[in-house]
Order: sequence, then C-alpha cells, then structure tokens
Amino acid sequence: AGRGRARPASRTGPPTAAGRWSLLPAFGGEATARAAARAQALLDRHGVLTRGAVAAERLPGGFAGVYRVLSAFEERGRARRGYFVEGLGGAQFAMDGAADRLRSVHSRLERATGDAWAAEAAAQPPQALVLAAADPANAYGAALAWPEPPADTAAAHRPGRKAGSLVALVDGELVLYLERGGRSLLAWDAGGPALAAALAALAGPLTVERVNGHPALTSPLGPQLETAGFHPTPKGYRLR
Repeated sequence: AGRGRARPASRTGPPTAAGRWSLLPAFGGEATARAAARAQALLDRHGVLTRGAVAAERLPGGFAGVYRVLSAFEERGRARRGYFVEGLGGAQFAMDGAADRLRSVHSRLERATGDAWAAEAAAQPPQALVLAAADPANAYGAALAWPEPPADTAAAHRPGRKAGSLVALVDGELVLYLERGGRSLLAWDAGGPALAAALAALAGPLTVERVNGHPALTSPLGPQLETAGFHPTPKGYRLR
C-alpha cells in the first residue's frame, strides 16, 4: 500500500479484510417444526392467506401442504378460518389482528351512508403506493387475478409477478404496471387523478419506451408523463 492509502480488499486476502462474516448454524429441525414455521411466516406476510397467495409463493407441496398446518393452527386457536374476502373461496386463514382490522373497516363502511361516504372519499387525495410486482403486499397475481390489459394493448404485453417489475396502486386499485427498468408501461387509467398520483409516486431512473404496447413518444399519455417529471428522449420518456 502507498503512504496514506489502504490496500483494497481482494478475494485472496484475509477474511477480516473482506467484510463482516458469521458462521450460521447447520440447518436442521423436524419437518413438522419447519412446516409450522413456514405457515406462520405466510400468515404474518399476507395477513389473510388464500390459495392464490400460497400459489404465488411457489412452495413445495403447494396449498395442500400448508393447508394441514393451517387447519391445526385453527384447532389450537393460532389462526382463524373464514370467508374474509369475497370471491376468494372459503379456504381463507388469518391472524386475529388481521381479521379484527377487516371487521372494523367493514363496520365503518356499513355505518357510513352513501352520500356521506362519497363526499368523504372525494375530499381525500388519492393515495399511491409503488411496490415490487412480486411483493406479498401486492395482491394482484396472487390473491387477486390481474385485470385485463388496457384496451388496444399489444398481445405481448401482459402483467406478471416478475423480478424487477413494479406496480403502482392508488387506493388499492392497480393503475400502473412497469416491466424491469420501466421500458414497458401498462396504464389502466386514461388520465384522471389516479394516473397523476401513480406517476408522481414513481422514482427514477426509468426510461419508458412503450406505453400499452405502443411507442411512448406517440402515446396519448405523453403529456401526463411530462407533467410527472419525465423528459422525452430518442428512446422514450426518461425519469431521472
């Protein structure tokens, strides 16, 4: 090393120079204990665990393997089985806290009259959330089916729970889907406040080359992209 300069770490150097390391214990434990831990992790991760959510995890044995453990949880009072979300089948399991939160929201909605609830909802600005498409918090492609692609979308452009892809949800509704790097964008809103909120929640760097399967530079959504901070480039719209 030169004077005043530290020697950089190398693969052949001592372990103390390559970072912090810790020896993990050997993986073991009974199969029953591992299955119980896996089921508990799924409940903690999804809140309400459905057949589709388990399928999205791609676990060995699928839902049938987890179902036996969840049934045992129900018998011991560690989880609840119920029809928590309409349309997702009767085999739904949830922790007590998740079930109580759903019940409280449902009760609040029932108490609100139609006009009062509509006025309150209209007064609230749209709440946008950007997630990885494969994030457990994104129910689309797992507990919920992906919506049909926007009208006139090229057949090759379809949403999926793919690594690197993003979704933008506004008040829980899917508004945007972006392939890795943002090259391809699917938009389910034609230019309303939900689209503006979803675009404003995105962070760069992104370069959108195609919108709904067509060149981005000639897309009708170009003005909305520019309003959200995107800049036209020869390849498409770029967000720095």
